[in-house]
Amino acid sequence: MHTGEFTGQQQLQQKNVDRFGAARLPCVTPMRTNGARHCERWKRCTVAALLLLALGLMPAAQAMGRAERHESRHDIDQLEEAWRNAVLHRDLNALNRLLSEDFLAIMPNGLLQTKAETLAGLRNGSVRFHSIDILEHRVRFYGDTAVVTSRANVSATMPDGDISGPYRYTRVYVRDSKGRWRIVSFEASRIRLHKPHKPHR
Repeated sequence: MHTGEFTGQQQLQQKNVDRFGAARLPCVTPMRTNGARHCERWKRCTVAALLLLALGLMPAAQAMGRAERHESRHDIDQLEEAWRNAVLHRDLNALNRLLSEDFLAIMPNGLLQTKAETLAGLRNGSVRFHSIDILEHRVRFYGDTAVVTSRANVSATMPDGDISGPYRYTRVYVRDSKGRWRIVSFEASRIRLHKPHKPHR
């Protein structure tokens, strides 16, 4: 091959290369004088197509997220009912499965209560729940954490005496590595009912 022919082929290959691309890959169509504009237009069309495809997949991904949240909400609702039945019927085995090992509760009197203390109170009868009527119930999710906020009328006795009345409580669930929800925290506060104001005579 003559030197002139070799140089001519190099120039032709140089024209067929995308001069604006970092990878310097050949375009689909040969480029002569306006080859760079053709390749840029092709790249813009490719990017636009990928964006349209991504936008088309977004609703499906959101639907999967909603379906997963719905399933998790169903799981938490069942666990809340399981907790209610466990404390009402003093089912220690069920309560033991529901509470995490590092469970910690803040009682209405401000005292802390561990898992062992919670189970012991039900076992020896110092804590007895007679009824728990749920009036409000809300569940929020933050990744693998679920926060339950409720209002309930409670009839129960503790070592301090009768603690019956209206309460608000927050219970926190965390999903472990095996996909099981466990209660890690609980806090209850008694609702103070305001007495009607009597006008002075």
